[in-house]
Amino acid sequence: MDNTKEVKNFLVSRRSRISPEQAGLPSGSQRRVPGLRRTEVASLADISVEYYAKLERGNLSGVSESVLYAVARALQLDPAETAHLFDLAKAASSSLMRRTKRDAKKAEVRAGLQQTLDAISNGPAIVRNGRMDLIAANALGRALYSEMYRDAQRTPNFARYTFLDRQRAENFYPDWNGAADVAVAIMRTEAGRDPHDRDLQDLVGELSTCSDEFRERWAKHNVRLHAAGTKTFGHPVVGNLELTYEALDLNADSGLNLTIYTAAAGSPSEVGLRLLSSWAATQEAATVHTSVAAQRPEPSSAES
Repeated sequence: MDNTKEVKNFLVSRRSRISPEQAGLPSGSQRRVPGLRRTEVASLADISVEYYAKLERGNLSGVSESVLYAVARALQLDPAETAHLFDLAKAASSSLMRRTKRDAKKAEVRAGLQQTLDAISNGPAIVRNGRMDLIAANALGRALYSEMYRDAQRTPNFARYTFLDRQRAENFYPDWNGAADVAVAIMRTEAGRDPHDRDLQDLVGELSTCSDEFRERWAKHNVRLHAAGTKTFGHPVVGNLELTYEALDLNADSGLNLTIYTAAAGSPSEVGLRLLSSWAATQEAATVHTSVAAQRPEPSSAES
């Protein structure tokens, strides 16, 4: 991805959303642009207009942390947006060569991590990367996201499911718009961290071509840190589940994020999780039976 263009579009999009009143400035009249003017952002950040214009043209290479923080304050960036600005600056200053091969490490998990997931038995637990690939899960996690495992030939991906399997996704996510916003914002965040991820570029191209909804969201340059909250799912087998989630980045596995879901004690969703666990066990038993049957040798003609 073009870092210069990404920086320019991000800064312009953040500037255009802030009114003079929100920034504590007089609104005046005859304003030709939405939001703040470059001169106003420069004044709020206590830097020259020429220097801010250089930044907004996409040149963040070598910019100091103090200037980045000043611009973040002037544009009233939230923590996720501030981190994104720093990621863009880091990418602009990086001397690392662009990747020419697919990064296989982000598409698999360590055996120890999978063992940890499997040890979590009371709630769904999953691991995803910044491209929104669902790369590992415990039994309840696979059961919760069973709809995404339909295509055994492809790694499940939250964004691809949300935008390209729209009918199922709208049933699974009662707040489809919210889920779509989150998926795109996480991908935008990852694009700032790693602009040379070819798999991410390919996915963005695929979704932009196939989905107007994705393309419109991608153009907004919204970013997000996915840490904690509550989600509601419309599971096709057990019905609605309202689950609390905690998400954390894995220090031992750069680029991977662990999310664990729980239900409030005594709630209908806790009952739903127990039903989901029973259904998952039934599915697993059926899979094992099918696998064993497939491995049995065919009877010889003499035996038959």
